[in-house]
Amino acid sequence: GTSDLAPLDAQAELIQTMFPEAKKVGLLYCLSEVNSQYQVSTIRKHLESMGYTCTDFGFTDTNDVFMVAQNACQYSDVVFVPTDNTIASCTELILNVVEMEKVPVIGGDRGICASCGVATICIDYYDLGYTTGLMACDILLGKADISQMPIAYSPVFHTVVNPVLCELLNIPVPQDCEMLAD
Repeated sequence: GTSDLAPLDAQAELIQTMFPEAKKVGLLYCLSEVNSQYQVSTIRKHLESMGYTCTDFGFTDTNDVFMVAQNACQYSDVVFVPTDNTIASCTELILNVVEMEKVPVIGGDRGICASCGVATICIDYYDLGYTTGLMACDILLGKADISQMPIAYSPVFHTVVNPVLCELLNIPVPQDCEMLAD
């Protein structure tokens, strides 16, 4: 199979590139999603090796998202939000906090970026599907043993920017990025 994990090292570098003066990164995520816990622990290692102070802002229930997001924004220079199903369902709440507190969010995927983030580095699901198809073809043609195949990752990543939120937060838009439509 394939994984839709975004490049967390590149996400950390994006934070460093876009916010070179930042010192504190808040990590906002749902505690009950193992995938989110993995992403947060992985990006934390990258960010801390770059000199950032990282603090977890986890929540267990959608009722807590607004308050926890507000705490994250009040503490942090920038907030990282992983690919997280619960957060994806609460992006409007997070956007309300971001607009009020004027703190940028780097999202784990395109959808979160479009809703409440300023930027992300994300996979291309078409390319990931194509890679998956090639793997399936090799299995069906007897060219590969599924039990011996390593997990494949997206071969292509895109830096995506939300220009509307960047303008609202007075953040310069990086060059050579894909702009999300209004």
